[in-house]
Amino acid sequence: MFDALAERLEDAWKKLRGQDKISQSNIQEALKEVRRALLSADVNLQVVKDFVADVETKAQGAEVLSGVRPDQQFIKIVYDELVQVMGETNIPLAQVDTAPTIVLMAGLQGTGKTTATAKLALHLQKQNRTCLLVATDVYRPAAIDQLVTLGQQINVPVFELGADADPVEIARQGVARAKETGVDTVIIDTAGRLQIDQDMMGELARIKQTVQPHETLLVVDSMTGQEAANLTRTFHDQIGITGAILTKLDGDTRGGAALSVRRVSGQPIKFVGVGEKVEALQPFYPDRMASRILGMGDVLTLVEKAQEEIDLADAEKMQEKMLTAKFDFSDFLKQMRLLKNMGSLGGLMKMIPGMGKLSADQLQQGETKLKQSEALINSMTAEERRNPDLLASSPSRRRRIARGAGYTERDVTNLVSEFTKMRNLMQQMSRGQMPGMAGMGGMFGGMGGNPPSQPGWRGYSGGASSKKKKKEKKKKGFGQL
Repeated sequence: MFDALAERLEDAWKKLRGQDKISQSNIQEALKEVRRALLSADVNLQVVKDFVADVETKAQGAEVLSGVRPDQQFIKIVYDELVQVMGETNIPLAQVDTAPTIVLMAGLQGTGKTTATAKLALHLQKQNRTCLLVATDVYRPAAIDQLVTLGQQINVPVFELGADADPVEIARQGVARAKETGVDTVIIDTAGRLQIDQDMMGELARIKQTVQPHETLLVVDSMTGQEAANLTRTFHDQIGITGAILTKLDGDTRGGAALSVRRVSGQPIKFVGVGEKVEALQPFYPDRMASRILGMGDVLTLVEKAQEEIDLADAEKMQEKMLTAKFDFSDFLKQMRLLKNMGSLGGLMKMIPGMGKLSADQLQQGETKLKQSEALINSMTAEERRNPDLLASSPSRRRRIARGAGYTERDVTNLVSEFTKMRNLMQQMSRGQMPGMAGMGGMFGGMGGNPPSQPGWRGYSGGASSKKKKKEKKKKGFGQL
């Protein structure tokens, strides 16, 4: 996401490279590139005008700090303005003292509203909040069945009265059931429409008046660009909403929705959908999103993803194994599966500063390498996984593993060789030695010589080109922010 916007903004930084200071003359070319970048990202025109004007004012009044180049200073100004446009801070979901908290979900058809309802319930479950889903969409075929299926998938009960009941009555009884059962939060999935119409708005208004929700969230498709902001404003004017959920942010979105919703509608983005899986919902943090847009990664979100998947006790045991060179193929397989649970390799790479520039081919090669390693390890016996040295001295074992996994004996040999090198480096580190990190990246291979170093993200391999990459990163000024 935002790849095109990030590339266009980088053209703006280039206009200031080599300059001694920010001036009225040299800032104009950079501002033109910023304007083009935002317009091509389908950001609302008035938002673009205000954004560029504010950046220009701040840039002209800024004194370039000692040791900071003008392009680096300009990036910082744009970053701060992006954060301000998107809302400055995360606005959490309401939670009232007297349960239940009532959340009303609204939106047009095709935005992923029903799925977003289940995603929100799972997100709240992870915060130890109990939920009840209420199915009031009696118009779309199988809408109720879809919500029931999603509820079973995440182990959340669904209240429904069938497709012949009145949606307002379903919502009323659903809230009453939540109060009876002592549920923390009730989430009401309402019917969508192909377009805004008075019948839809009237039904939503009646449901809202009946249940008096504490949150009314509009689910909008980020692929619609600035139209998402206009839709949010229309719903707020007619119904009154407290926030928005942007879906499909992992797709080919140009960024217009994320950058326009708050400024145009006046309502905050509270969550973003970043995938089709029910786990793929994240709270919206303007500062983190601005960092992603500028290609600086999002380490905080990456850490939070890891914390959700990693058990602290298991992590300590794994660390001890790594430092005592007892890390085996079973442990490596466990780490690979943990990585897959955190999301796609491409999505994780974009959260690591400096890794967002990897091409689709490089990421595909990395994914392929991971799948190959997993297939080869699955073809091993339990003893071979525990004792990788058995494979180094036995061609017959390597041939059997290769046949079982559908690869060549050379692939097995390379896997064993790379794993052995990695384990030896871990052992040197446990003795207080700091060896060169080149060679630790082979386990992931095929990503421009700069893959993550080893399972668990414990290091970073620069390979032979690490110095060059560091210079390029420093030249971009990302490290100065």
